[in-house]
Amino acid sequence: MNVDEVLPTFIAEGEEVLRDLESGLLACSQGQTDAETINLIFRAVHTLKGSAGLFGLDGIVAFVHGAETTLDLVRQGHIPMDPILVSVLLRCKDHIAFLLESISAGPGGPAYDSTHTGGAELSAALRELAGDDGLKPSTAAASTTSSAVPVAPSTGAAPPYVGRTEPDQWHISVRFGPEVLTAGMDPISFLRYLSTFGQLQGVTLVTAALPAAASMNPEHCYLGFELGFRTAADGGKIESAFEFVKDDCTLKLLPPGSSYGDYHKLLREAGVEVAGIREILTTCAGLSDPDLEQLLQPQVSAPGQVASPALLSGVPARTPDGTASGKSAGSAMDSRTIRVAAQKLDRLITHIGELITAAAAANLTARRSGNAELQESTSRVSALIEQVREGALELRMVKIGGTFSRFQRVVHDVSAELGKKIQLVVSGEDAELDKTVVEQIADPLTHLVRNAIDHGIESADLRAERGKPLCGTIKLNAFHDSGSIVIEVSDDGGGLKRDRILAKAQERGLIESGRSLTESAIFGLIFEPGFSTAEAVTNLSGRGVGMDVVKRNITALRGTVGIRSTEGVGTTIAVRLPLTLAIINGFQVAVGNSIFVLPLESVEECIEFSTASGHHFTCLRGGVLPYIHLRELFATSGAATRRQSIVVINYSGQRAGLVVDGLLGEFQTVIKPLGKLFRQVECVSGSSILGTGDVALILDVPALVQVAIARSGAAFGQDPQTAVA
Repeated sequence: MNVDEVLPTFIAEGEEVLRDLESGLLACSQGQTDAETINLIFRAVHTLKGSAGLFGLDGIVAFVHGAETTLDLVRQGHIPMDPILVSVLLRCKDHIAFLLESISAGPGGPAYDSTHTGGAELSAALRELAGDDGLKPSTAAASTTSSAVPVAPSTGAAPPYVGRTEPDQWHISVRFGPEVLTAGMDPISFLRYLSTFGQLQGVTLVTAALPAAASMNPEHCYLGFELGFRTAADGGKIESAFEFVKDDCTLKLLPPGSSYGDYHKLLREAGVEVAGIREILTTCAGLSDPDLEQLLQPQVSAPGQVASPALLSGVPARTPDGTASGKSAGSAMDSRTIRVAAQKLDRLITHIGELITAAAAANLTARRSGNAELQESTSRVSALIEQVREGALELRMVKIGGTFSRFQRVVHDVSAELGKKIQLVVSGEDAELDKTVVEQIADPLTHLVRNAIDHGIESADLRAERGKPLCGTIKLNAFHDSGSIVIEVSDDGGGLKRDRILAKAQERGLIESGRSLTESAIFGLIFEPGFSTAEAVTNLSGRGVGMDVVKRNITALRGTVGIRSTEGVGTTIAVRLPLTLAIINGFQVAVGNSIFVLPLESVEECIEFSTASGHHFTCLRGGVLPYIHLRELFATSGAATRRQSIVVINYSGQRAGLVVDGLLGEFQTVIKPLGKLFRQVECVSGSSILGTGDVALILDVPALVQVAIARSGAAFGQDPQTAVA
């Protein structure tokens, strides 16, 4: 295989395995040390080792081998999975992640060997935790838990035994399936990996399944191997070398000390002719001619001897943890899944955006032409483009659960550093949003979680005084609401201290002394640059740096952040984000000579504007609806129409109205970012190209709702800040 082409796939899959490994270890840190969890951790480490061995990454193989050995002792019950071991294994996971990153960096990156950046120290720590058990040679050769159990030596009339002078010689018979090559596997790489923990004494290539040249498929594998292999490892270890092709090969083993009859039975069951048996035994077992003559004589099994069912049926080997290896639903699902680079999806979305703009221009031309057939054709094309758009956007939608899972490690490490006992409760992991949004929201969420651990959750003594459980709780929740996704970070800690925040803000001159603000407005002050009420600076916080960056990053994603808190009870920070940053369903409105676009999910209804001039609110079904004139807000040119409308918008449960001249209806809208010169324009979040080639501004609904509420509050004599809150 071309290593340079498949290495990125190995790194990507390695990162996924590391996430599974970390999840399992964090579960163990919470006391979940059942056999299933331990086996999950072992399989993750074993998979990493096997993958690295296929690529000849000996540094990773050597390092991971120590972790695999220690975990095997845990599986056998020789050592416990205690917090100390979990901590060391988590550090090992971080080191493996560093090694993968260094490989991805290429030749200019740091050297990836087992001694780099703490690898030797971690290996020594693992050996110390393993104790004497880790130094004992394996003696489980004849008692492996695998279904492809090595055939026990015959107990007949003392025939000569193969390997009588080589007690560690195994015989391996393997036949690769035809799909091995198309799956990206190289049969030779498995032989190369065997050499990392043993010595190949002889190799015989079996070509009995090779068809005539005319009927040969170049993408199929027709090969098999008979191998003489010397190793101190047991059968499970040998089987694990073929982990990645366990469903696409037939593997049979004979342990050291097997009789000639066992060899004869195995090779005949594998379809090897007598002449071939001579060659295999000579090459792989180093037998002399007298030994061969005795082997070829009829062998009689001892009374009561039963051949291994696995050997006779030729079933594939089981995994080292004893689970069956047959193809599962998950394997079938994997075969229907392909990995696509994010850059390719980005290019696809860009092209679809241009296609939407071109289709809008074609529709406009068709309507102007008055040709009914042309209009019908462009309408069908537009409908198909909309389906393509929805399908393409679904490709970029990912579950937020992958982002949430990383915070288990954050809570584990930070709470340990602070000496607090904290659990993380996650819900809404299946909520989906754009991959770009997921990537950019990870850092702000990390800061919010760390802040909740440091500032939110009290010490165990203080929680005991307040009658709370000693173990604090941080909750992450995600759900969809009005075309947006809401992510909540909650804690059951001490809550925000309203009076302290207000006093600090007055001290810094952020607000005037004696000014009345609502509670949410006061809580919003913590997002001011440099604002902090911490009494001491720690490694985590206290410098007033972080929350302002959180809000700035969320605002850059066209999102908002709000706070609810009760002193002594806890705090909830809600982050509201758009589902996608690329293409939306928009509702176009006209104001004078300008066209504006509103996200369709934010539009509730449209009503006729009939309120007398000078007011900033109207009555809607018994309630007060604040509104603003877009003409006044943006100082647009062109005369106002005689009949105006109010577009009712809703954001996070708050409603407001926008007075417009005309309603143009629903259109697919491609979001274009604003240039640097216009990024500070209030109430505008982006732009779009219309079918005419003109530019339409996409309105910022959260900002519009706040402006409308503030103006209506001012009409009643309220403080604008109070009204907005």
